[in-house]
Amino acid sequence: MEIAPLGGVPENFLELDRVEGEGVMALQERARAPIPDPAGWLEGEVPRGLLVTSLGAFLGWGRKFSVWPVSFGLACCAMEMVATAASRFDISRFGMEFFRASPRQADLMIVSGTLTWKMAPQLKRIYDQMPEPKWVVAMGQCATSGGPFAESYFVVPGVNRLVPVDVYVPGCPPRPEALLYGLMKLHEKIARENRALRRGP
Repeated sequence: MEIAPLGGVPENFLELDRVEGEGVMALQERARAPIPDPAGWLEGEVPRGLLVTSLGAFLGWGRKFSVWPVSFGLACCAMEMVATAASRFDISRFGMEFFRASPRQADLMIVSGTLTWKMAPQLKRIYDQMPEPKWVVAMGQCATSGGPFAESYFVVPGVNRLVPVDVYVPGCPPRPEALLYGLMKLHEKIARENRALRRGP
């Protein structure tokens, strides 16, 4: 049995809180660094042949109709994401009806809602556990730029500070139609994307 200090809190709790706080502060420092411009690869000519283009188009066609999202609802935008999977909007038309509970079975992360710095390590961990190729959709104003809480100390000012975002869906909260439109834009991007050119945040 542990002996509590004068404040009445066991010492290991204070140590756990200190370690967690240091981890969050280190993540904040890395995320606040300027994001480099990833457009340098556009200057060079990307070699493409008939066989590579045809194979790439075939793989893109297969990938865009087999995207499985991971469940990652954080706030009110998650209700709109759930409504998108319901019968009225029917996300299964795109082959995406399986919201996976395991990141190892998913290749799309829909970040819907306000991301706090305390939740940021878990988001990064889930993203890192997803197999390649993988994509990210930032759904809503809070996930895109921090929303009305952008200047606060506890909200991440945009998911792109932690993971590379492919499609932004604006709104507070965006309607299911907006999310479906964003997913269609993601399908277009997947169909023409060369995965060798993908860059991290």
